[in-house]
Amino acid sequence: MIDLKLFDIAKKQEALKNIRVLSFTRIIYGPWAATLLGLMGAEVIHIEIPGSGDLLIRAVSPGGSFPRGLSPGMMCSNANKYFIAVDVRHPKGKKIFEELVAVSDVLMENFKPETFDKWGIGYRQLTKINPSLIYVSMQGFGTWGPFSERPSYDAYAQGVTGLAEITGFPDAIALKSQAWIGDFLSGTLAAYLTLVALYYRSKTGKGQFIDLSQAEVLIRAMDWTWIYMGLTGKNRGRTGNRDMAVVPSLIARCKDGFVAIGAFTEKEYLALCDAMGDDELKEYVELDKRFSNVERIYDKIEDWALTKTVSEVETLAREHGFSASRVMNSEDIYKDAHFNSRKAVWKFVDPLWDDLAYPNPLANLEKTPGRVKWSMRPVGFDNEHVLCRILGYSEEEVEELYREGVIGKWDENFPATAPPPGWDGKKGLFY
Repeated sequence: MIDLKLFDIAKKQEALKNIRVLSFTRIIYGPWAATLLGLMGAEVIHIEIPGSGDLLIRAVSPGGSFPRGLSPGMMCSNANKYFIAVDVRHPKGKKIFEELVAVSDVLMENFKPETFDKWGIGYRQLTKINPSLIYVSMQGFGTWGPFSERPSYDAYAQGVTGLAEITGFPDAIALKSQAWIGDFLSGTLAAYLTLVALYYRSKTGKGQFIDLSQAEVLIRAMDWTWIYMGLTGKNRGRTGNRDMAVVPSLIARCKDGFVAIGAFTEKEYLALCDAMGDDELKEYVELDKRFSNVERIYDKIEDWALTKTVSEVETLAREHGFSASRVMNSEDIYKDAHFNSRKAVWKFVDPLWDDLAYPNPLANLEKTPGRVKWSMRPVGFDNEHVLCRILGYSEEEVEELYREGVIGKWDENFPATAPPPGWDGKKGLFY
């Protein structure tokens, strides 16, 4: 069955068409930033080292399984990119990189600080080639400062920023979010700052250097934590599934599962009280009374929820006028009619891998919606497309680069770097 919504989106313009992004990024943080621009129509060229490519993420998959030879860890942060494999440490590889920089609008990288300077392709060197270049450097702690040399992974970032310390229950261990929130939030902000820099360049003609710290992004994302510290000098504690700033807002256990409940306005709060049949709680309708009786309010809601099924709470919420929803799992979202109709779950046919699903948060612009056109690609899969069509190399010159080890393709010993088993040598190629 043809999805007419996807067909309609495909006919519309792409907001970032004619913007070229050179992405020499690894793992999640950097690749996701470039993917966001690619979803909006930018031409993204993703660079890896020949052979295993970015094995730090290509080798990542839940439980070590690689369904259909794919890495879900790699897929989730890569879409709509051309994949090339170039050894930029080789003089000819460096030349290819510089040629790409000369015809690109944006360079994104998230290597250890000073790595690109040591290779002779840092910001100062590259701006001599392309003065209008927007250079996005994405580090765990920025390019300078006492922590700048430290590596950063998502769990580390959640710990060092204090996010884990405020997550979980009061008497339990500090809790890491299972989602890679540090990577995805930071990549999202990197894409946003890139758009700001592109707008500035459209006004002035000038490129600029963007120095982004993953840790600082998470610090910014922790709502009122730092404001509260500044005003009171007090740490923010863990409060489990209870929100102590928006009362009541919680996740509660029911007879058969969990339900999320929110009733912050006076109207919603009174509606919840009516659904519970609890007139005593109505005495706390004013916000100041709710905050001074917060534990009692939450205790009573949680005790009440335990007497109901999830569907009973959802039904009462609709009837009375407060918010409640079962806590959904990934299968629920995958099958949900609402999320599917809005293309939050983007189900499509990939040119190489056939039917796939991808999360797409960008399809909701009226005139220039984002779209997923293809998923991750094997290492070096698009070498010929980029070198011949974009840089004008001849096929003979490309073959020579292969012989010299300047460029390369995937490693057959690592399935997540290679095309699907039985690949015919043509399917999915754009060249």
